[in-house]
Amino acid sequence: MTAQTMFEKIWNSHIVADEEGEILLYVDRALIHEGSSHAFAALAKNNYKVARPQQVFAFTDHYVPTTGREKGVAGIAVDEIRNMVIGQHENTAKHGIRLFGFDDPRQGILHIVPPEQGITQPGLLICGADSHTSTHGAFGCIAFGIGASDMTHVMATQATWQRKPKTLRITVDGKPGFGVSPKDIILAIIAKIGAEGGVGHAIEYAGPVFRSMSMEGRMTVCNMSIEAGARCGMIAPDETTFAYMAGRPFAPKKGAEWDAAMAKWKLLPTDAGATFDREVSLDAAQIEPMVTWGVNPEMAGAVGGHVPDPKNAPDERRRSDWTMALDYMGLTAGMALTDIRIDRVFIGSCTNSRIEDIRAAAEVAKLGRAVVPAWVVPGSKVVKAQAEKEGLDRILLDAGFEWRDPGCSMCTAINGDQLKPGERSASTSNRNFRNRQGPGGRTHLVSPAMAAAAALKGHFTDVRDLIK
Repeated sequence: MTAQTMFEKIWNSHIVADEEGEILLYVDRALIHEGSSHAFAALAKNNYKVARPQQVFAFTDHYVPTTGREKGVAGIAVDEIRNMVIGQHENTAKHGIRLFGFDDPRQGILHIVPPEQGITQPGLLICGADSHTSTHGAFGCIAFGIGASDMTHVMATQATWQRKPKTLRITVDGKPGFGVSPKDIILAIIAKIGAEGGVGHAIEYAGPVFRSMSMEGRMTVCNMSIEAGARCGMIAPDETTFAYMAGRPFAPKKGAEWDAAMAKWKLLPTDAGATFDREVSLDAAQIEPMVTWGVNPEMAGAVGGHVPDPKNAPDERRRSDWTMALDYMGLTAGMALTDIRIDRVFIGSCTNSRIEDIRAAAEVAKLGRAVVPAWVVPGSKVVKAQAEKEGLDRILLDAGFEWRDPGCSMCTAINGDQLKPGERSASTSNRNFRNRQGPGGRTHLVSPAMAAAAALKGHFTDVRDLIK
């Protein structure tokens, strides 16, 4: 039998039809948010029903406010957003879809809640109404984002038409140094292969660095596969995966059901001798805490480095891109990254808003006091409750950070949480495109610990100097 990659095993097991390279795939889970109203409108227009509502899960996250939530839905100040949330409640109720809604004690981001609840499982094919659905690949599944028309098709048929991507294995050997986080690992990967380095590929992350990561760290890595242009990112399930899943509400129950699931899950990892279309390797010992300086995640460097000079760019395209980036970001070639002063800090998003991220931020925050506005936005109410149980909220509040309610917040900047024109942020989110966090806003991507350190100093600083 021919050796197969993990991607091939899962892909092949979900094929319904093949029409000259256009593949119809069965979808195990569909994830939607309150911005998915277009899909419901299309269903209504065509008088379609949701084919398998028990396999569709809805979340309130992108547009909801992260303050003033005690007033409930009626307290949402913006009419358009309030009506969007009400519409989501009505649409999901009409079609029998499970909603982790505004008032639900499990409410949160659609890439945070499903793993928490055990909805995300190894071997599944998951489609989401958001590009960062790749996050779920951390559990050893194929997960990718789709548009509104495709989501309409998925809800009506429980299947999606796709073209099979190529495969890319990225291996990180060695052991990360002190103070280096999963966010630094993925930023270093993107800096090496480029923002288009994964285009047309499904990435499998392999090697001892990922095997030693927590599930939270693996989700951070797979989340940002999209920033390398990849279709999805994956990490093979192992004992860390199984321990994380055990006992979660939607996971297989202990006993015969769990044993049967485990028997399947353990067959998923890539076979010895399987080949990938491309291979890339990195040495973890060479990776340091990272800071982006430009307008896409590949424009990044170690915190001890400098803003590059476009004159030294390897080709004309990047010379032009770097020149444009420095102009937009208001930076000077050659300046130290630690000389970049910031106006505010955002710790949150589907990349870095899990309990492990909040702990990392609090560990640094307790060493001083924020000198710029700093928001901490947990990814779900479950994360928020756990952080408060551990007293992390008090540490953050005492250090001058603002502790908010769950949501996408300043990552998407579509609910009022945004930068003012010209403001510069240290952000734990996944995108630093122009205007991403607000018109004219300047975004630098960093880890939670690095963001907290920047909040204490008012400029980028090597977090290792604080926690040594």
